[in-house]
Amino acid sequence: MERGGFSAKAFAERRSARTAGFTLLELLITMSIAAILLTLAVPSFRYVTNANRIAGEVNGLLGDLQFARSEAVKEGRYVTVCVSTDGQNCNGSTTWQQGWIVFSDPTDVGVNGAGETPLRWQKTFSSTDTFLASQNVAAITFNREGYAVGIANGTLLELHDFTNTTAWTRCLYVNLSGEMTTELFGVTNNGVTCS
Repeated sequence: MERGGFSAKAFAERRSARTAGFTLLELLITMSIAAILLTLAVPSFRYVTNANRIAGEVNGLLGDLQFARSEAVKEGRYVTVCVSTDGQNCNGSTTWQQGWIVFSDPTDVGVNGAGETPLRWQKTFSSTDTFLASQNVAAITFNREGYAVGIANGTLLELHDFTNTTAWTRCLYVNLSGEMTTELFGVTNNGVTCS
């Protein structure tokens, strides 16, 4: 049977061809929902990204300090962690975001001398975060009892993101007995406040 010059089969094919796809209204609704979801997801993603980066940086130094302390006790000799940009030499800086090395330091001079091979090396941070030590601490040395020598009690290393937002501030506290803890902004540990 033909309708207006078309067979029933051709009419059905033409009708189904028109119903395949999206209408403009459906497309606009889908795009609006996607925009709302992205608006909600991007800040959450940024939070997760910043939190992971900050945690990785502070835990990197904490792990290397704990490693240095355990090596000092195990080997019965001084082990030092110092700021280093080249992975071989201490540079005397107090800006730990430049990177650091861990090395056996039998002479306890806080300098990676001849025959003192670095045990670990942390490269310069790829981010613009700052990791600054209080009291001009450029190196932390542990003796064979695990005590931190050559630093002031309550040394604090403060990690700030480039926006200096307190939500991202983390501190690494080191005392003379070699104990180390990480703190959030505003927390006071033995009279020293993370700021």
